[in-house]
Parts: sequence; structure tokens; C-alpha cells
Amino acid sequence: MRIIRLKDVIDSTGLARSTVYKYIAEGTFPKPVSLGDRCVGWVESEVHDWILARIEERDLAEGNAVQSARHLSMAS
Repeated sequence: MRIIRLKDVIDSTGLARSTVYKYIAEGTFPKPVSLGDRCVGWVESEVHDWILARIEERDLAEGNAVQSARHLSMAS
């Protein structure tokens, strides 16, 4: 298990710092782990899983869009 710092989270996700914390507040992003009084990190595998879930959502949405387009072309 590896703990990564905010810079690595930003580099991995492409999100801005404020967006990371917004998503945490919304409950849609992995919560950080306290490493000390003023230090936090994220479990790398949890961030990785979050990224994979976004890819899966995209692929499902694209699959649904393709199916909808097929249905529309068949109805014509």
C-alpha cells in the first residue's frame, strides 16, 4: 500500500486542488488519511480506483449513446 500526497493526486487525476476538496466534501472522491498535525495523503489504490470508475462511466455513457444512435437510425 502506498500513500501519495496532494501533488501526486493532482498529477494523476488532472483535477485542481479546489476540485479535489470539493469532490471530497460531496463524498465522490476518496478521503485523505491524516499523516500528522498538518499533513494528509491519499491511498494510491483508492485514487486509482476512482480514475478507473470515471473511465467506466465514460465507456458506459458512450455505449448508451451508440445504442441510442442505432435505435434512431433503425426507426428512420
